Parts: sequence; structure tokens; C-alpha cells
Amino acid sequence: MDELTLRPWGSGDLPLLHRANAPAMTSHLNGSETDAQVEERHARYLRLNASGEAHMSVILEGGVPVGSIGFWPVRWRDTDAWETGWFVLPEAQGRGIAARAVALVVAQARAEAGERRMLTAFPGVDNAASNAVCRRAGFAQVGSLVEEFRGASLEINEWVYDLGEAASENA
Repeated sequence: MDELTLRPWGSGDLPLLHRANAPAMTSHLNGSETDAQVEERHARYLRLNASGEAHMSVILEGGVPVGSIGFWPVRWRDTDAWETGWFVLPEAQGRGIAARAVALVVAQARAEAGERRMLTAFPGVDNAASNAVCRRAGFAQVGSLVEEFRGASLEINEWVYDLGEAASENA
């Protein structure tokens, strides 16, 4: 198994977002974005990383970019929390990369936690792979809801990881 690392999202990573914008990769997200939306997402990742507001990363397996993962501040159930999201390119799927990347993000979010003691994830209810990643990573499913995403309704599961509890269990 090749080493898995994360590196901060950089100016040269736009092609990775374009590859992830394929119909097969966005079927659980109400479809693909326009090229302009992908370019704005890239600019937003750079801007949020530069300000320290978010932590967007490229997933590297053996030094090769195979996906992306990040975490950013949200307000969830009247609580300040972190939200995480990820993608793994088709040729790298099925090898546990997402689960390993989520474990790295849990450690980063724990280090950045401050007042934010919860890490949340919101995969579509029909996204079996991402829901399985949440389960394997130790998140608890606490509900589901319907949100507007990319101009349409999307039914999502609510997963939460208690960063404080995890930290005390491992202390």
C-alpha cells in the first residue's frame, strides 16, 4: 500500500477539479458544474486556504494526486462545527483511500478544533461509498434531511464525529 499524504490545495490543482466534475463523479451531487463554477470553486479553495478559514487538500497516494479532501467551518444544529467532504478519482477508488484521507482530516480537525468539537459530513443518502467511509471512520449517523444543492433538492445523511470524545479516548 502506497503512502497516503495530504498537501494544501495549490494554484496548479484546477485540472483535478475538472476531472472530478465528470458525470460519474457528480451523480450523487445533482450533476456536474459548469466550467466557470469549477474555476470559482478552485479560486475559493485557494482563497479559503490563504485566509486560514478552511483546509482544502489534495490527496496524494505515493506522491500522485488521486483526489481531494478538506474541512471548513459550519454552523450545524446551533453549534459551531467543522464540515468535511472529499472525492477520489475513479482509477483510485476501492482501495480505502477516502477512509485513510478522512482519518488524516480527523487528526487535523482535532488539532484545529478550538471551540469546534464536531466534524460533520453530509453525503447523499444514495452515495453508499461515502456513507460507508463515514461509518468506517467512526462517525455516527444522526439523521437525514433535504437541502438545496446545485439548484435542486438533495437528500443527505447527517454524520458527526465528536472530536473531543475521540481526543479523550486516545489520551
